[in-house]
Amino acid sequence: MFLHIKDVLTPEEITFFRQALGAHAPWIEGARSAGGQAIHQKNNLQLAQGSELSSRLQAMVKAALHRNALFFSAALPRRIYNPLFNNYGDGANFYGNHVDSAVMHSKADNCWVRSDLSCTLFLTPPEDFDGGELVITEALGEKRIKLPAGDMILYPSSTVHQVSPVTRGHRISSFFWVESMVRGLEQRQLLFDMDMSLLKLRQAHGEKEPSVIALSGTYHNLLRMWADV
Repeated sequence: MFLHIKDVLTPEEITFFRQALGAHAPWIEGARSAGGQAIHQKNNLQLAQGSELSSRLQAMVKAALHRNALFFSAALPRRIYNPLFNNYGDGANFYGNHVDSAVMHSKADNCWVRSDLSCTLFLTPPEDFDGGELVITEALGEKRIKLPAGDMILYPSSTVHQVSPVTRGHRISSFFWVESMVRGLEQRQLLFDMDMSLLKLRQAHGEKEPSVIALSGTYHNLLRMWADV
């Protein structure tokens, strides 16, 4: 599943994030948080996780996710790894090909999170920097992703991906991982497709339409069968 979720943040929130994450923010070397193969590929800056600013911004991202119905439908989140923030530009401007770790320890709530889905929430308008695409490798080629500020890409954590070098300006984003209630990628996709079809049926025929009630029951029975909560 590759899903572009628009307008996760409001314009006012985007402005706040951009002001808060300027040059004065407590940025540290991103490689400090990398492990395994990633430590040799990671050359960026990352907001210090223990900082007061990080805690405040994490809460804002989580609040934005909780009000986004499309995110919930696609990810069916069981746990969300505390959102982190990175900065690409100048001499710290790329993150080479890597695969995200399968299981991660969240310092914010001291729990382990299985990375089923990876998320990048763009905070810098694309016209403010050159390069910096999220490049995801697939069997049929590459996906190169560069979204408007406030938009988010959701994609499988099992993919090989990178951030291409930023050659002008700075690219600032939030990134995090989701452990889904439904572990299987194909099952999550099926439930998402069904939920989107249900939404269209509700809009066209209303909640009391027998076919809407029947398909809604099928959706929840499948979710009941596959969910691990």
